Amino acid sequence: MNYLNLVNSVLRRLRESEVTTVENRNDGEDVTGATDYGKLIGLFVNDAKRMVEDSWDWSSLRETITVETEASTYSYQLTGVGTAFKLLDAINDTSNGFLRGASSSWMNEKFLVNEPPSKSPTHYSWNGFDATSGNAIVDVYPIPDGVYNLKFNMVNRTGQFQDDTGHVLTVPSAPVIAYAVALASRERGETGGMSAQELYAIADASLADAIALDAARHSTETIWYTV
Repeated sequence: MNYLNLVNSVLRRLRESEVTTVENRNDGEDVTGATDYGKLIGLFVNDAKRMVEDSWDWSSLRETITVETEASTYSYQLTGVGTAFKLLDAINDTSNGFLRGASSSWMNEKFLVNEPPSKSPTHYSWNGFDATSGNAIVDVYPIPDGVYNLKFNMVNRTGQFQDDTGHVLTVPSAPVIAYAVALASRERGETGGMSAQELYAIADASLADAIALDAARHSTETIWYTV
């Protein structure tokens, strides 16, 4: 479902009129079709989306970002990866080995205290986010001496929805809609005779069901072993 569909799904459940756009802006000019209440519901949809996306490492949010190194360059941006990501594993596909995570202190010792060698990368360390693009920055060690394909398997959670049809939800829509309805009900006091507490309970149950279905695809990730 896209952003506009989600907002209208919530509005229908609140017995409110649908909108033809959420943000009511188009290249800086006012356009018809939006309402102030629709904008508020848009905020609740984004809040609910964040709650649902953060609750589990969803299959639909998993992707592999490939970085192609250059000789003598150790710092790289991961295009499209913002602040809400989780790394699952990292692989040097060219050298056929896993990259090991390293702390900033460890990297400082290797780069600043000692002279880093130039060869196939074996370690990685996160180094903040680019100020312009917002992309995550990763440093690798040793400094690459040529081209290596580094693959970062991660859960890449989405940013704020703003575009009516361009931003599309990939996680289950039912709990997102349910939480948005609960948030809206709490704000205005009632919805169809149900209290906000009841609506939150419905949303919690919907989320639990969605996680159970998706977790079945990754059963080994929910099994804990003693060491």
